Amino acid sequence: MTGAGVMECKRALDEAQGNIDAAVEILRQQGVAKAGKKAGREAKQGMVATYIHAGGRIGGMVEINCETDFVARTDDFKGLAHDLAMQVVAMNPRYVSEADVTPEARAAGVATYGSERSFLESEVLLAQTFIKDSRRTMGDLVQDAMAKMGENIVVRRAARFEVGETPADAPADE
Repeated sequence: MTGAGVMECKRALDEAQGNIDAAVEILRQQGVAKAGKKAGREAKQGMVATYIHAGGRIGGMVEINCETDFVARTDDFKGLAHDLAMQVVAMNPRYVSEADVTPEARAAGVATYGSERSFLESEVLLAQTFIKDSRRTMGDLVQDAMAKMGENIVVRRAARFEVGETPADAPADE
């Protein structure tokens, strides 16, 4: 259910006095701590994943990196990449992480959305609510994968394409 080892699950259940939901939360928090320790490690392996929707009219592409090619070939890593690409298609984020947002863009976003939180949840991929599970953010999904796979995982870039759409910085057709 959590991807954690048997002994970790047993310890979490003991700590939660048999409450499965509490044990899952304990394991998730432990996973976040483990992921935080891995965050500084170099991630130069990985993949580019795509998701195509609406009969080929909308597509998303993400570059996601990890530390080893072994992890990059696992079904869990490929599933994470697929979910990220699907999120890009569904939610059209302008930024991958909060670190990508310039102070000017942040100020303009706050003015548009009314609050910084609303802006980030709408425009930043890793701050968005996961379309398959409204209790989690995309950042949670990446953190959980880091804990489960034991490697640093970085979402480097993302792009969304829609047939007939003109990029904001492209010259208008004549």
